[in-house]
Amino acid sequence: MVTGVGVPTDGGGEPTPGQGDVAAALAAAWRAHWSHVVALLVAQFGSPDLAEDAAGDAFEAAARTWPRDGIPTSTGAWLLTAARRRVLDRLRAQSVQRRKEPLMVVDDEMRALAAATQDPGAHVADEQLRLVLTCCHPALAPADRVAMTLRFVVGLGTADIARLQLVQHTAMSARLTRAKKRLAAAGVPFVVPPPGQLAERLDAVTTVLYLLFTAGYQPAEVPGGLRVDLADEAVRLTRELDGLLGGSPRVHALLALMLLQHSRRDARLDDDGRLVLLPDQDRSRWHAAEIAEGVALLAGVPPLDGLAEEHRLQALAAAEHATAPTAAQTRWDVVARVYAVLEARTGSPVVRLARAVAVAEAAGPAAGLALLDGLDDALRHHHRLPAVRGELLLRAGHGAQAVQELERALTLVPDTAERHHLETRLAQARALPSMTPSPARATPPPP
Repeated sequence: MVTGVGVPTDGGGEPTPGQGDVAAALAAAWRAHWSHVVALLVAQFGSPDLAEDAAGDAFEAAARTWPRDGIPTSTGAWLLTAARRRVLDRLRAQSVQRRKEPLMVVDDEMRALAAATQDPGAHVADEQLRLVLTCCHPALAPADRVAMTLRFVVGLGTADIARLQLVQHTAMSARLTRAKKRLAAAGVPFVVPPPGQLAERLDAVTTVLYLLFTAGYQPAEVPGGLRVDLADEAVRLTRELDGLLGGSPRVHALLALMLLQHSRRDARLDDDGRLVLLPDQDRSRWHAAEIAEGVALLAGVPPLDGLAEEHRLQALAAAEHATAPTAAQTRWDVVARVYAVLEARTGSPVVRLARAVAVAEAAGPAAGLALLDGLDDALRHHHRLPAVRGELLLRAGHGAQAVQELERALTLVPDTAERHHLETRLAQARALPSMTPSPARATPPPP
């Protein structure tokens, strides 16, 4: 029987864990420990590529050995030990090949390297935040920094990162490869910046944190339908960043935005894991304390510039939803004006999509549909554009056109909770008599 395992092996007289137990343990370990393991390996060895490969090897080893030896009591420690061994194995092999030195000499060097680990960012106590700050190096293009951080900090898959940034999977894969090669070729030290250089990374860091938060509310094939743990982690890291910077208005704008949106987490899906639209959510399940904190933070944030002002404007729109006593009392005209300002600043097609939803609620579906013109090229692979257009056409009574748009949305939507909603609306569109207005609401984009 293996010491320190939660489930004894056959040698202990009890059954080894079943495949379901191991799969659940591996999934939980991935969520809880992937970024922690990668962060420690990057801090120790300075190579994101090596760290990621070794972490992946460790999880593969766990999948092979845990069914036989049992699930460790401390899965994180097991994975970190296994990953470190793989790093040292690779470094040893590289050194032997390069220098042709006796294996004993190389082993001594590798042990010395492991023992010489130094803290690259003592002023940043949180390991996850260290890795975020490290990945957001100014030598990388902004989009590459974001992609690198999402990959290493939480282990998001390339497809997930591509969807968040509205690019194709192949383009994102190439971006990640390019970013890692650039770091290696430039000899950029993969370390936490000193306190005086934190400000130059702030935009990249806040972008990453908000995308991490958004990833938590992308419907996924996980228990509960959402990765709320990712959103929780994003809020926690933002609080850590706020403490590190001593109460920055730029961070307060982002934290307010997150809290106002995060407050609705328990009402977003029904008991069957199906999407519940914002107007239909049970507002008694919203977290009032987080709404109050977000509103208070927002009240103390003056108009800003750059990305921070975009976060402030989004928070203003979120506050309108969070503080409306009922859906019918939402000040959609105010929301629409905020999005108009935000669109003028960013030119973002996603903001235009959100603005169209607000305008449709304030002025009717025809006004919202007019704002969707010209977005097809920019959002060609984004299911929300045909989903929103289909909903607005349905509201306007154009059933045949709504069917076409909703069918297209279904070809693009991931296999998630949103699919059921779109299938329901498609069935209603097919049954709709020509030119009979529908009371359905447009689907607002997620946070």
